[in-house]
Amino acid sequence: MFGFNYYTPTKVVFGKGTESQVADLVKEFGGTKVLIHYGGGSVVRSGLLKRVTDRLDDAGISFVTLGGAVPNPHLGLVYEGIELCKKEKVDFLLAVGGGSAIDSAKAIGYGVANEGEVWDFYDYKRQAKGCLPLGVILTIAATGSEMSDSSVITKEEGLVKRGYSSDYARPRFAIMDPELTMTLPDYQTACGCTDIMMHTMERYFTNGGNMELTDALAEGLLRTVKKNAIILRDDPKNYDARAEVMWAGSLAHNGLTGCGNDGGDWMTHKLEHELGGLYDVAHGAGLAAIWGSWARYVYKDCLPRFKKYALNVMEVENTGSDEEIALRGIEAMEDFYRSIGMPTNLRELGVKATDEDLVTMAKKCAVGVGGEMGSAKVLNEEAMLAIYRASM
Repeated sequence: MFGFNYYTPTKVVFGKGTESQVADLVKEFGGTKVLIHYGGGSVVRSGLLKRVTDRLDDAGISFVTLGGAVPNPHLGLVYEGIELCKKEKVDFLLAVGGGSAIDSAKAIGYGVANEGEVWDFYDYKRQAKGCLPLGVILTIAATGSEMSDSSVITKEEGLVKRGYSSDYARPRFAIMDPELTMTLPDYQTACGCTDIMMHTMERYFTNGGNMELTDALAEGLLRTVKKNAIILRDDPKNYDARAEVMWAGSLAHNGLTGCGNDGGDWMTHKLEHELGGLYDVAHGAGLAAIWGSWARYVYKDCLPRFKKYALNVMEVENTGSDEEIALRGIEAMEDFYRSIGMPTNLRELGVKATDEDLVTMAKKCAVGVGGEMGSAKVLNEEAMLAIYRASM
């Protein structure tokens, strides 16, 4: 195992009706003028936004609003938010929604707290020295951004999708009411479950140190999401299943399941970022579409981990060679994806990429990771292209 730093400062307020505490929490963390940042009309149609603004009004907390955050959130809206915050002298951000609104809010926070071009952080040209404080009311269990240090933004020019991580952007609080996720389309729920599992799987498939306790936590989380994803497929209003998945989403990406290893592999995410940037696909679906091809490309170099995953998470029979067990585990994972309506290749995802498109994505991915990256197996541009081609 490796030594590690584990930092999770976010205060979690979990349960039915917890959004009613938003004003008290904003005050607790020093907010006096708030930017409420959200996505589409769902938070308006559900009445959630009105309940939040009423609470802030009753508490005498001033606020301005900025909607429009979309999946694969855009840099253009980040710029708009930065200017609005500076104009209105905003001192606290409140993201109401899922990962897109939260990631966009984090980028706005960087832009307000730091001079210069905010994209520099996502383009790895410099490091942030601060971020405007933010809180979250979560409506989608998926990205884990409500407790994580990371955010992902898409630059419209060139369709470049990049992530940036800094502890400055960890939310001060996260309000998590599983009932708020019950209006999600089934496809979006499945995408969220896929993303949650992948955040743990990226940390699990490594060749750089592991802890027995961390493995047990990771495997338990993965089995829990797998089980409850099936329950939600058949019973979307099941509160307990919603709660299990929502809490798993936070624990999957707050660093817990990576304690003691080398930080994880993350190449499935990097490969998907190029899909999301170019084709604007749902993140979870993109991950499912690429994972099997990545797994078959790297498993021989990380065979003990793939065997352990097959036995302890996918619960395949412990018969045959290690390689046969590992491959059955990969097949079982793809069967699970199909069972919840997720794609297992790019054609099922609806992506009609030419080979030229695949070459472009591989080049952009290699640039985005600094040439090569990976822990299960280090991948260069040639390997990335091979995985993209296999995923067709």
